[in-house]
Amino acid sequence: MRLLSKWLLAAAALLAVAYLYDGVRIANFGAALIAALVIGLFNTIVRPVLVVLTLPVTVVTLGLFLFVINALMFWAAASLLDGFHVNGFGAALLGSLIYSVFGLVIDSALERLFLKK
Repeated sequence: MRLLSKWLLAAAALLAVAYLYDGVRIANFGAALIAALVIGLFNTIVRPVLVVLTLPVTVVTLGLFLFVINALMFWAAASLLDGFHVNGFGAALLGSLIYSVFGLVIDSALERLFLKK
């Protein structure tokens, strides 16, 4: 139940990002659901590999390169899907930052909600 809730809220967060920032466009809620799934899969499968491969750069930049990796995951998901569009790397960087903030809020809210039961 928690995974389904997180997926639906992540899709809503993508719609909120598209509403707040013009550099990100999403066609509809169905496209947002698919985009949230693809971003989640990329973050689960591809992101750890990229983090390990770019560890020296990440250490030198004091972890700031992780923002670039997040933007690449966001941009890659947009390049694969039809209903999800990002205007460029800068838009992907800002969009992924906004999406990450929403993700933190969602995780915190779900943690509190499911711990109270």
